Amino acid sequence: MDTTVDTPVDTPAQPRTVAALDAASVRRFTTGLVILDRIDWTVRSGEHWALLGANGAGKTTLLRLLGALMHPTDGAVEVLGHRLGRVDLRALRTRIGLVSSAQRTPGNETAHTIVLTGATGTVQPLWRMYDTETRERAHDLLAELDCKDLADRPYGVCSGGQRARILIARALIPDPPLLLLDEPFNALDLPSREDLIDALHRLAAARPDLATVTVTHHLEELPPSTSHALLLREGRVHAAGPAASVLTGASLTACFGRPIDVSHHDGRWAARSGRP
Repeated sequence: MDTTVDTPVDTPAQPRTVAALDAASVRRFTTGLVILDRIDWTVRSGEHWALLGANGAGKTTLLRLLGALMHPTDGAVEVLGHRLGRVDLRALRTRIGLVSSAQRTPGNETAHTIVLTGATGTVQPLWRMYDTETRERAHDLLAELDCKDLADRPYGVCSGGQRARILIARALIPDPPLLLLDEPFNALDLPSREDLIDALHRLAAARPDLATVTVTHHLEELPPSTSHALLLREGRVHAAGPAASVLTGASLTACFGRPIDVSHHDGRWAARSGRP
């Protein structure tokens, strides 16, 4: 008699689809201008995407689709299991973290208050909506983003790098499965840039199921946790996939239309023009 007992083996959970675009297009009805042209793209839990392309390539529009801020003109967009056009976008947006320089933020409120507003998705605080647990979570997120000492400082007097990390803490307070970062490094000096890169790298390690999409113009701004990349050229996907296979000199040269050399060292990328 075979008395062997099978021992259960834990298998890692399969990444779930966070966002999926199927031939998604966006065009302006007034002019017929095509901004995005038949985009096919899937973002899964635990993936950290870099979104790159020249100015006018459609990066911000693509991020707006993922953020449930607009509908596609054609094709289908599904975010967090809901197809745009068949769901209340306002309700869906409460489950998506978004950081953008276009966000309106009252400079006279403290950093802690700014983070709290992420729980209600409002510009001004709704004090009756924030219980003790929410207030403590806001403090915890500031600490996680190395902003603990800024809790009582007015947002308006914080540095650019500090503001970027405060806004990320604000975006994370509802514990979203998807975090969208629209040029979070804009106008940061070198130390502030490196502080933010370190913070994003720690977030990826601490939240294995979190998916992120970061719009940037510079490979040097990508944290080592970047797992995937998508290159846009004139509204179309030029290349998409694992970062190591997409962030190459050949791909970037073809995408941007000029010779580009790419290097990768200790998990970080760098790019420069190949011209002498």
